[in-house]
Amino acid sequence: MSQDAAQGRYAGRSLAGGRYQLRDLLGEGGMASVHLAYDSVLDRQVAVKTLHTELGREPAFRERFRREAQAVAKLTHTNIVSVFDTGEDEMDGMTTPYIVMEYIEGKPLGSVLDTDVQQLGAMPADKALKITADVLAALEISHEMGLVHRDIKPGNVMMTKRSVVKVMDFGIARAMQSGVTSMTQTGMVVGTPQYLSPEQALGRGVDARSDLYSVGIMLFQLTTGRLPFEADSPLAIAYAHVQEEPVAPSSINRSLPPAVDAIIARALKKNPNERFPSAETMRDECLRVAASLQPVAPSIVPGVQTSSGAGVASAVFPPIDQTGTPQSGSVQTPYQPHPQTGGYGPPTPAPAPSYGYPQQGGYQTPPQTAAYAPQQGAATPPPYNLAPQQSSLSAGRSGDGKSGRGVVVGAILVSLVAIGGLVTALMLNGGSEDEGGDTNASASASPTVVEGHKGPDTSKVVESTACTEPTESYNDPDKIELPDFTFKNIDSVKKCLQAAGWQYDTQDVDENTYGEGTVMEQYPAADEDVDPKDMPTIILKTSTGDPA
Repeated sequence: MSQDAAQGRYAGRSLAGGRYQLRDLLGEGGMASVHLAYDSVLDRQVAVKTLHTELGREPAFRERFRREAQAVAKLTHTNIVSVFDTGEDEMDGMTTPYIVMEYIEGKPLGSVLDTDVQQLGAMPADKALKITADVLAALEISHEMGLVHRDIKPGNVMMTKRSVVKVMDFGIARAMQSGVTSMTQTGMVVGTPQYLSPEQALGRGVDARSDLYSVGIMLFQLTTGRLPFEADSPLAIAYAHVQEEPVAPSSINRSLPPAVDAIIARALKKNPNERFPSAETMRDECLRVAASLQPVAPSIVPGVQTSSGAGVASAVFPPIDQTGTPQSGSVQTPYQPHPQTGGYGPPTPAPAPSYGYPQQGGYQTPPQTAAYAPQQGAATPPPYNLAPQQSSLSAGRSGDGKSGRGVVVGAILVSLVAIGGLVTALMLNGGSEDEGGDTNASASASPTVVEGHKGPDTSKVVESTACTEPTESYNDPDKIELPDFTFKNIDSVKKCLQAAGWQYDTQDVDENTYGEGTVMEQYPAADEDVDPKDMPTIILKTSTGDPA
């Protein structure tokens, strides 16, 4: 539908019993329309996003959409577009879900980048890093509340007239994954192909680190004026996310320092465990590097190839441009800024039907990190595998018999020496106490604190109700969504699990960013559907607080 047609279709319409009076059409896409509207109760301008009628036919989608909107409405931050209201109303005889949002007078980040590309070839690095840091500040808040955006891209970031960054469309991609028959098929991936993380491309579970990958793609684009993976079909782009390594941004923009290359390289790691552990950590690094940079104009090298997407048939899908807009023959319809207001930015375009991402193993995981390889036969496998680590003794037995016996004998000898030393120490300590000797013996026997050790952060807790009153699965009423325990203190997590009677196992991992007792990883992953009548053992990787 053209903007003029949509403008006429909604002219004079209102929602919520006349409270929201629709005015100018700000954007029209494959999934929704956004209007400038007048809130007659609070006497203010708002932006109203109305879902298209074909989505309103699906009760499961409407329920998911409503719950996601309620979750997003709780996000309050300078860099997040506020959600004021949500509901359903009748339009053309069809139930139409809508969201009422803060009206932003400004431009999409993509338009800001286009201007910089035309004038300079790319966005200056210091400006790009500061914008990225503001996006990460918004994600930090959403991730703390367990809400993963899933579709970070320049089209979902607004710049106000005062250059304030505003991130929007939280929860929309998640709502699209509600199992609605007309929108979702088995293995369907929701998001914009150019910004998908490898785990999204493979149809796996996602967590906060998937957003950080998308932020890395966006930062690459801001600093080079190009995307790291370019091809002529969504399938080829998805293949590149899984299989190919991006070029260094400085090979395109010679003015970029190694520190910017390092930030982007870490954010774009195929294995989520190798990326920044949180939005806060990545934001701090962006601000640190930005503060160290001198303002320098970009120096773009012409003709540098980023990614070809070789090995994937490109005729299956129509060509797409750098903004993710199909050029012809696609079900997606790009949002266009309103020619008069130039206001609200483009909401997320609807994805094409299932992209058919390759399901074979795409990349190798270094042996010292948790595995991140596709698992055959799993409906929704987690983005990493938390198999318990083998002990050195069992590892020895897996080899030849001689090496196994050698390890066992060595372990016994070490144990005997240690026991002998302990007995000697106890005898000496006992004698000194009888004779009124050293009163600090108990202190000298206390554990040695490792240099760089970070103690526990007991402020990050999960309430026991997260386990005793878990969220019902959107896809199966007989299942529940597993709570998110990551980055929470293990003591509160144990209380939660014990309150529900769930079995768990813990494993230590050395890291001193979050501190001792912080849960770094969990399996099954957060939000994964599980059967409460047949709960799996929940495995938690917990920080020792010691440097890796």
